[in-house]
Amino acid sequence: MGSTGSIGTQTLDVVRAYPDRYSVYALCAHRSIDKLVEQAMEFHPEMVCIADESLYEPLKERLAALECKVWAGSDAIAQVVTMPSIDVVVAAMVGYAGLKPTIEAIKAGKTIALANKETLVVAGEIICDLAMKHHTPILPVDSEHSAIFQSLAGEDKSEIEKILLTASGGPFRTYSLEQMRTVTAADALKHPNWEMGAKITIDSASMMNKGFEVIEAKWLFGVPVEKIQVLVHPQSIVHSAVQFTDGAIKAQLGAPDMRLPIQYALSYPERLGSAFPRADLFAIGALTFEQPDPERFPNLGLAYEAMRRGGNIPCVLNAANEVANLAFREGRCGFLQMSDIIANTIAKAPFIAKPAYEDYVASDTEARRIAGQLLKPFNF
Repeated sequence: MGSTGSIGTQTLDVVRAYPDRYSVYALCAHRSIDKLVEQAMEFHPEMVCIADESLYEPLKERLAALECKVWAGSDAIAQVVTMPSIDVVVAAMVGYAGLKPTIEAIKAGKTIALANKETLVVAGEIICDLAMKHHTPILPVDSEHSAIFQSLAGEDKSEIEKILLTASGGPFRTYSLEQMRTVTAADALKHPNWEMGAKITIDSASMMNKGFEVIEAKWLFGVPVEKIQVLVHPQSIVHSAVQFTDGAIKAQLGAPDMRLPIQYALSYPERLGSAFPRADLFAIGALTFEQPDPERFPNLGLAYEAMRRGGNIPCVLNAANEVANLAFREGRCGFLQMSDIIANTIAKAPFIAKPAYEDYVASDTEARRIAGQLLKPFNF
C-alpha cells in the first residue's frame, strides 16, 4: 500500500534484490498512475489498485496487455489486502488513509510491515487489540522503531527503563525562532539526511513526525510516554536506543538508508546480506546528541500532550496536522502557524474518552473542518 511513494519504491528495491525470495501480489497507490504502470510492467502483480477512482479507466487501458486485475477506490484497497495469496502487507500509505486497509489486513491475519505511523497515532488501541486478537505480527519499518525493535531482541520488555528516540533535527535545527517565521516549503523539503515524501519531510522539519513516533513507540512497545525521550542526533547514525533498568543502553546504528529497516521487516527474524551503504564510523568521527527545543518546535510537546490526554485527541492531532501540513506546502500558512492551527483544533474538538472506530472517523472529519476554518485568517 503506497507503492509509488518513498517507502514503496524502496521496498521494491529490496524485492528486486531478492527475486527468488519475494514476489509482488498487489500494488496499491493513490494517484501516481505513471509510476504505478511502470511498476506493474516490471513486477507483474496479480492486482493493481488505485485509490483515485477517476483514474480507473486510464489505468485499466494502460495495463490491458498485462494479465492482472485492476481495481479502484479506498474500499478496493481495503479488500485487496485480504487476498489469501498475500503473506505480508507493507503499509506505506501516507496519513489517515492507511488506517482502514491496515485494519482489514490485520483481521485477515497478514503480517504488517508498518511504515504508516498515523495508523497507530490515530487508533493505536484498536490496532493493538486487533493484532493481539488475530495473532497478527506488526513489524516496524520506521528506522527509529526498527532500531528499538532490534535493540529489544532477546530482552524482557519489563526491564525497559527508557526508550531513546533519535531525531535528526531537520533542516531548521540551528535556525532562530525569527528565521523560522519566514521559511518556505521549499526550505523545509531540503532534509539534510533522509530522502522522504513531501508530507513526512515537512513533518520532520516541524518535529511533528517525531511526536508521532513517540505515540507509535508507546503502542508498539507498551511503554508510557514518560519513558520515551527524544534526542536530537544530527548525524542520523544512531537510529534509536533502549536504556534498561541496570543502566545499560543498547542501540542500533547504520547508514541513513530506509532500505535497511524495510529489508529487516521483510526478512525477520533472518538478516539478509545487502549491497546497501555502510556507516563508516571513522569517517563520521563524532556522534552528538542535543535536547529538542520546545519553543522552536512546539509540535513535539503537542504530541506528548495528545497522548497523555488519550481518547480521540491523537486522532484530532493527526487530522489537524494533515490539514496544516498541506496548507504550508501550498503556501496558505506559515511554518510556525502550523502549530497554532493544530493546538487550537485540539482545544476546540469534542473529546471522546473511549472512542470506537466510528468515533475516530467522525473525529477525523470534525478536526479537518475545524482546522480548515482556523486556516482562513492565515491565507495569503
